[in-house]
Amino acid sequence: MPKVTSLLPALGGTRFIVLTFPPDTAMADPAFDPVAFDREQRADSPGIADLVEPDGMHTTPTVDYGIVLQGEIVLELDVGSTRHGWRNRSGQPFTMAFVLVGAEGDG
Repeated sequence: MPKVTSLLPALGGTRFIVLTFPPDTAMADPAFDPVAFDREQRADSPGIADLVEPDGMHTTPTVDYGIVLQGEIVLELDVGSTRHGWRNRSGQPFTMAFVLVGAEGDG
């Protein structure tokens, strides 16, 4: 099976992914290693992780459908509602399934 180099689908293509978000408080833990976290994110979410800014906000060239599987999460939207970030303020892991549809955009 060929290695997936990006979770972002091609224009008109689709991708189904399931992601688990740790609680935001996990990043405040003294044992949290931001370098290891970044490395893990890039390995687990190629293409998408490259678009995530340090504050967690990002814009992708996709139309996304999200289905909550477990937990609760806050969707933070920027002006225009395209640039966004997910905030897990619940204290528990959160799991969501996404269907990404490739669209035109700057990414």
